[in-house]
Amino acid sequence: MPIPVPKGVSVKVEDSSVTVKGPRGELSRRFVDVITVKLEDDRLVVTRANDTGEARALHGLSRALLANMVEGVNKGFEKTLEIVGVGYRAQKTGDKIVLNVGYSHPVELKPVAGVTFNVEGVNRLKIAGIDKELVGEVTAKILAIKPHDPYKGKGLRLAGVPVRLKPGKAGKAIGRK
Repeated sequence: MPIPVPKGVSVKVEDSSVTVKGPRGELSRRFVDVITVKLEDDRLVVTRANDTGEARALHGLSRALLANMVEGVNKGFEKTLEIVGVGYRAQKTGDKIVLNVGYSHPVELKPVAGVTFNVEGVNRLKIAGIDKELVGEVTAKILAIKPHDPYKGKGLRLAGVPVRLKPGKAGKAIGRK
C-alpha cells in the first residue's frame, strides 16, 4: 500500500537510506537490502526482493516505519500521562520535569533530544516529538518510575486508558469480582 507524501514534506531516497524533511523537522532511517523504497508521483512505494518469511515481515515493518516518519515530520506525535494520587504532582523547572510521586525524594527528568515535555496543571504531563519510537520509549521510561497501583489506582498512567482495580481482601470475602 503506497504512502502518500503530503505537501510541505520532501523525501530523499538514496540506495537503502531514506531522509524525510517536513515543517517539524527531519528524520532519516536506513533499511535492509531486501527492501526497496521508491518515490513515485508524491507517493512512497515499498517493495521486497523475494517472498521469504523474513522479507515479508521486514516489508510490513519498513512500510510502517516509513509511514510514521512521514506523519512525524508533518504532524508529530504526542502522549499524555496522568498523575493520580494525593500529593502526586509534576512541575516544570527550566527544561527539567520534577515528579513528586510518593518517594522520599523528587524525581528529576531531563528531556531527551527530539522530545519535549509540557506540564498541564499539576497532574498531566505531555510528551511530544517527531519520532514515534523515541516518544514511546521516553513515555515507557517515565511510566516505569511509578506504575499505577492495581488496588488503589495511584501512580502514573496513560490518559484515556481504563484501569481495572482489584477488589482486595474485603472484596473477595463478599464475592466481588
